[in-house]
Order: sequence, then structure tokens, then C-alpha cells
Amino acid sequence: MTDASLAVPRSRRPSLGQSGAILRRLASSPAGAISLGFILLLFAVAIFAPLVAPFDPIAIAPRDRMQPPSAVHWLGTDQLGRDVLSRLIFGTRTALQVALAGTGGAFLVGMCLGMVSGLGPKWIDSLLVLLNDSLKALPLILFALALVSIYGPSMVTLGVIITLSMAPGYFRVVRNQVLVLRNADYVVAAQAMGASWLRQSMTHLLPNLIGPILVLIAMDIPAVIGIESGLSFLGQGVQPPNASWGTMLSEGYAYLRQAPHIALTAGAPIVLATIAFTFFGEALRDALDPRGAGDRR
Repeated sequence: MTDASLAVPRSRRPSLGQSGAILRRLASSPAGAISLGFILLLFAVAIFAPLVAPFDPIAIAPRDRMQPPSAVHWLGTDQLGRDVLSRLIFGTRTALQVALAGTGGAFLVGMCLGMVSGLGPKWIDSLLVLLNDSLKALPLILFALALVSIYGPSMVTLGVIITLSMAPGYFRVVRNQVLVLRNADYVVAAQAMGASWLRQSMTHLLPNLIGPILVLIAMDIPAVIGIESGLSFLGQGVQPPNASWGTMLSEGYAYLRQAPHIALTAGAPIVLATIAFTFFGEALRDALDPRGAGDRR
């Protein structure tokens, strides 16, 4: 995805008065409406997981191990007799927690550095661009495994990995937008009145960056879910007995012949969440900038 495709014209930047129109355009798109509904369902399941889950996700019942789907266990049980549906529900909470923490950290780091790079002197801009490109050039899997081997697998390590791997994308988008907007009349006027960098950033620049950043976050969440699931599948992410889609997929793969429902059940939400967030990001981009939607299609 190019920076240009994320750009939202200043006249089209989201505001309180435009929120209703943006939501209507988003809901008028079948892909946008369906994906938004599915995403809201995921968040509802994650928030109310203790109330929705029919069983304790870590309770072991050896007598009930690897049972197929039934009226009692709708999605069957795993190799330890744990209810697959309950673990899937709590795995949704884990996936969204990691996704929101990772993208939130990447956004904060990328935004701060992008603002400094775009508004600061040339030498700071050159240094930050060099550091950003160097970090972006690192192979993600090797970088992740290196950090995990040093600090050990944990939710905190996952958050750091995702933040450092995703921050360059936010840095690039914010910096490019700031370089364009810093010569706008209202920014030049604020500088002439002695406004600080912080005031210029928060009052005049950040509102114009909300649209591109929201689209980028929506597009990045599937990648974050994939990173978390992949590391958990390798045993380097969320650790048992905590529920994770990647951990469930790894456990199901080991018993694919005896109980294929475990792996299928764990893989389905990863695929569906990826599709939903991707389509939502596309629909949100078109809703924020409807004039460019026809050209992209």
C-alpha cells in the first residue's frame, strides 16, 4: 500500500460534523457494512468473553478429550478435554488485546517521530529517516525470534515486537503528510504567532492525519493478528494454558488426523478476521475520500 493511497485531502479530513456522513457512506457499502458488523461482533465477544464462554477455557477434562462437536461442546474438545468454543472466545480477546496494544504503540511511536522529522531541522529528519529505513529492512521473523530468545515469550515481548515492526509505516505516513501540510497557510500563520511544535502538531496537523492513520490501523490489525498467531504457533508467543488462536492451531495440527475440528476451528477466525479488517480498511478509505474511490476501482 502506498502513502498516496492513504492520503486524505484536507477538505475531506474527518470532523465531528462529517462523522455521520462518513458512517453513512461506510454503511452504504456492502463490504463495509458486513465487515464492520463482524468486527463489532469480535469486540463484543472479546469484551464479554467470561459471560459468553460456556466453560472455563483452561479447565482440563481428560475423559472428554478430542470429542467431536456435540450439543454439549458445540465445537468439540481438544487433546486435554478443554472446550474448544470457550478457548476460541478467549483467544479472540487475546488476539484483539495484542492487536490494539501493538498498533497503538506503533502509532504513538511513529506519530511522534514523524512529527519531529517533518517539523524539525534537516539533520534530525535525515537521521530519523535513516533509522526508520534500517529498522524496516530487518527481517521480521528473525527480528522477532531474536527478541523472544533474549527476553522470553510473553505478551510484553509480543507488544514490543509489533510496535517496532509496525512503527516505520506510521512514521513514513505521518512524515510525508507533515511535509506537505507544514507549508499550508494556517500552519505558517501558527508559526508566525509563535506556536510551539506541540501546539502545531496537536491543533493543526493531527486532525489532518486522522483519516490516513485510521485506514492504516485497520490494514495493520490483520498483520498483527498474523504475527501473534504465527509466533504462538511456533511456541514463542502466548504461552499455555492461555488461549490463543495460534496456540490452538499448533495444538490442533499435532492431532490433525484424530481431531481435525481443532485446527479448522482455530484457523477459521484468523482468516475471517483478516478478511474483515482488510475490507473494512478499504471501505473506510473510500468513505473518507469518496472522490478518489472511483479512480482506485
